[in-house]
Amino acid sequence: MAGLLRAAAVALVALVIGLYLLPSPIDPKPISFEGPPPPLEGPLAPNTRLQRGRRLFTGQLHGPESFTADQEGNIYTGTVDGKLWRIHGDTLTFITQMGENIPECGSSTAYEPVCGRPHGVRLDGSGQLIVADSYMGIFRVEPSSGHKTLLLSSQQGCDGIPFGFLNGLELSRNGTIYFTDSSSRWGRRHVRYEVIETNHLGRLLAFDPLSGRVQTLLDNLYMPNGIALSPDESFIMVAETSIGRILRYWLSGPAAGSSELLQSNMIGYPDNIRLSSRGTYLVGITTTRFPGRLLPPFLDMLGPYPAVKRAMTKLVPLSWYNSLLPRYGLVLELGADGSVLDSLHDPNGSLTWAVSDVFQHAGRTYLGNTDLPFLPVLEHWS
Repeated sequence: MAGLLRAAAVALVALVIGLYLLPSPIDPKPISFEGPPPPLEGPLAPNTRLQRGRRLFTGQLHGPESFTADQEGNIYTGTVDGKLWRIHGDTLTFITQMGENIPECGSSTAYEPVCGRPHGVRLDGSGQLIVADSYMGIFRVEPSSGHKTLLLSSQQGCDGIPFGFLNGLELSRNGTIYFTDSSSRWGRRHVRYEVIETNHLGRLLAFDPLSGRVQTLLDNLYMPNGIALSPDESFIMVAETSIGRILRYWLSGPAAGSSELLQSNMIGYPDNIRLSSRGTYLVGITTTRFPGRLLPPFLDMLGPYPAVKRAMTKLVPLSWYNSLLPRYGLVLELGADGSVLDSLHDPNGSLTWAVSDVFQHAGRTYLGNTDLPFLPVLEHWS
């Protein structure tokens, strides 16, 4: 089977190369990166610092995507089987199932709409978990009992548009819930189609659980994913995964209600953004954009041909894309202005790859992922 997938991947790449060499784009308004990937030098220089950790709960946690922590040192996360978990040291405790708890949960993405898939996870001021389930909506969960309360359903949505792919989540001190809806077209289980198609059907939204009011802050976004509030809550950073950009949306001050571009043409596809222990911003890179010896990165080649990308979403099985994704772990550290300050690499994926979240707590750094069957942890940030 592995040989068949590799052969199929090679055939697919050959097809793309041929399309790339066509004399003119198929679509008059192609969406692509602004240029070739930035060079791996300076703060982006390769290293092995991301390898200095260990894997926890192998075979027990499948795709721990996002994290939060309480004052007792408990870490909370959600997995692909729709479950919420509490981690204390090296101990793992089940909290609740977001959807139906059936035996098929976690066996295939086809069951995710039934079982649930928690993405963004945070603790509010009263010690309750706020969870963005990609399919079902935003919930409040009592950590001890696992009791769930639906605060905002995906079916209700906002401005007459249901939520298709709830993803990033952040809480303000006044209780406002900021979150992203990555796409009104593709759900979480079809995330690779969303990246390939590179549409702009995502939104940044705000929800007041007391009044029930939900509003769109930004729309027409390219797969908005992770978000992070600044320490003074004057702005919020937003990662646009499918086009490799990071925006800053101003919540207060003279520029309130406007956004600006902080990072573009990134070295990879950004996922979650988290405030570090020293006030910088840590970004997990889910897939790198390293060029090959003869060809540009795979999705860079597809950029000028959106019609081809749309056709691929109909013709190419999702499993084939796994053969094309590099096993390269990468974390970026950014300043408040979006500048790259540092990077941690795992060039051969010996600890992890496809990093979704970078969460620091009590001296440990927890590295999230969307699908891998383990939790990578760095004991020291070096």
